[in-house]
Amino acid sequence: MAELLKVENLSAGYGEAVVLNGISLSLNEGDTLALLGRNGTGKTTFINTLAGATRQHGGSIRLGGQLLHHLKPFERAAAGIGWVPQERNIFKSLTVHENLTAVARPGLWTPARVYEMFPRLAERKTNLGTQLSGGEQQMLAMGRALVVNPKLLLLDEPLEGLAPIIVEELLQAVRRITREEGLSAIIVEQHPQAILAISDTAVVLDHGEVVHADTAQNLRTQPEVLDRLLGVTR
Repeated sequence: MAELLKVENLSAGYGEAVVLNGISLSLNEGDTLALLGRNGTGKTTFINTLAGATRQHGGSIRLGGQLLHHLKPFERAAAGIGWVPQERNIFKSLTVHENLTAVARPGLWTPARVYEMFPRLAERKTNLGTQLSGGEQQMLAMGRALVVNPKLLLLDEPLEGLAPIIVEELLQAVRRITREEGLSAIIVEQHPQAILAISDTAVVLDHGEVVHADTAQNLRTQPEVLDRLLGVTR
């Protein structure tokens, strides 16, 4: 399987502050990577760096062989990065449908396919972003990233603060997007077992460095390792 993402010796942060130190990892086409770690270990910074929202101090990021470090966030989206940030960042003054059509690019993922996956959004397509619940906003953020028709989907804590029934609905959607549709993804999440179940590989960060890398299946079946690395086994 062809390599999609290659990160080598990456250092990045905010302004002069360096948060990530010498991170190297890769991801093949069609694979999903679970990015794990305690709070404040650099997971969000890594996602933001791939999307172009931090200052890169060193190293390289290649997507499909293309260097990204000189590209602005909107150019990275055109290159194949689909980003769902922790804050969701939907256009709250636009309707659901306007959110999707404003950024849509030609490809398999259309607003109609998003509505099919998230019927709640179809029912609320004329509602403004401010009129959506937290779970609906997260669905819209994911849908908006998909209609860009990315090569790589970045999900930063997509299940945070949501009701269990919405969590299950989103997990099913992520499973469909990655396992059935074959879209590559990197997922940051505080629920390791839920994400490891639908991932191929796993990386654990600590103090901005990779401290553990393995298959998702191996890590999922080693609760003692999860407990040591994350302080949580569930």
